[in-house]
Amino acid sequence: MDYQESIDFLFPLHRFGIKPGLDRIERLLDVLGHPEHSLGTIVHIAGTNGKGTVASCMASIFRASGRKTALFTSPHLVDFTERIRIDGKRISESMVAAYCTKLRPAVLELGATFFETTTAMAFAFFAEEGVEASVIETGMGGRLDATNVVKAEMVIIPSIGLDHTAWLGATLREIAAEKAAIIKQGSRVYTAVNEEESLDAIREAAARQGALLHRSCDEAHCEVIAVQPGLLDFRIALCDGEWHRFSVPLSGSYHAANVALAVMASRSEGISWQHIGAGLSEIRSTGYRARLECIGTQPLVMLDVSHNPEGMQRTVQALVEMRGFFRSLYVLLGVAADKDAAGIARQISSIAAEVVAVNLSSERSLPSGELGQLCVQAGIRRVSCFDSAEEGLDLLFTHAGAEDMILVTGSFYLAGEVAAMHRFSPPESSSSR
Repeated sequence: MDYQESIDFLFPLHRFGIKPGLDRIERLLDVLGHPEHSLGTIVHIAGTNGKGTVASCMASIFRASGRKTALFTSPHLVDFTERIRIDGKRISESMVAAYCTKLRPAVLELGATFFETTTAMAFAFFAEEGVEASVIETGMGGRLDATNVVKAEMVIIPSIGLDHTAWLGATLREIAAEKAAIIKQGSRVYTAVNEEESLDAIREAAARQGALLHRSCDEAHCEVIAVQPGLLDFRIALCDGEWHRFSVPLSGSYHAANVALAVMASRSEGISWQHIGAGLSEIRSTGYRARLECIGTQPLVMLDVSHNPEGMQRTVQALVEMRGFFRSLYVLLGVAADKDAAGIARQISSIAAEVVAVNLSSERSLPSGELGQLCVQAGIRRVSCFDSAEEGLDLLFTHAGAEDMILVTGSFYLAGEVAAMHRFSPPESSSSR
């Protein structure tokens, strides 16, 4: 298969849906010679919000320290190859084709899912390239997530919230237990979770594995100095009490908790403060995108992937902190049907001057008319509904002035569609690997 044939093979695997369990991924890895045992130092990250930020921080810090570093994240925004990187460079299209060709018979025989196949492909690529460190983000959960075949030296759990409840459990404790099941014997565990119901489940999982649990509220002190679009200036002190100041290309003080986890884990690996600072300043080189990312000016256009009420609350908090940088906020909103759209709308209602609801380019989309009605019920006065993001943006650009902000949010699908539009910067090209 060539690359396009491989993509045409991979994406229909979504029809198998979500199939929790490790049997299929283990059999795929058997076909590939069990590359999961050759990934170097492993950092495994699970949680509801903040996984992508922590993963990019860790990968960038490892790379700055001189280690050949793999990064596996999901979903992608524009191109499939964004998910699988080494030292910031994406897997080549030719390598995707080669792995798909090799895996295809087993995938079809097993009925393996898209994520399982992608995970196997990533691990094979990382092992073949001889990486020294691997930063691996779980897909949806933890215990039965396809990535949970690795034995991680470090496990990071940034947050726990009510998401994917049909699969992970109806309570915070149940969800936390599922995610904490990636903790292995002897792992070092880092978390910013403070809510007792969730924290108890994480404590119990760590105790069962004899793993040391490190809480950022106990071992890290953060002080935010300044916040502006695309820049977080803060300082941090760990147990030795010495303060270190960093400027990180992130929007919002809420990111400080995620960065603190990456700093704690990096210091436990003996990485110097100098390399930590260098890595944090370069996190965009990992492909980190769409977390209040500025993609346009006059009006300011920010791309965001918050897709649950907890994530949207943090986004709104960040916008309030940056209120002096824009006059009025206009929102392009698209939400998947399985998300808490009403909760998302309630969060946005406190700050949005106008919301344009649109359909996602996915069969999972909540119809824009239903989403718009939820926005009206949340108290948003100016609401419009369109079939496409392109139409919605066209309207917003006629309403927003040069001093205003347009926020694109609610879904990875929407962020990816907008990021690929010609009116904004073109996506990066694939690696030449």
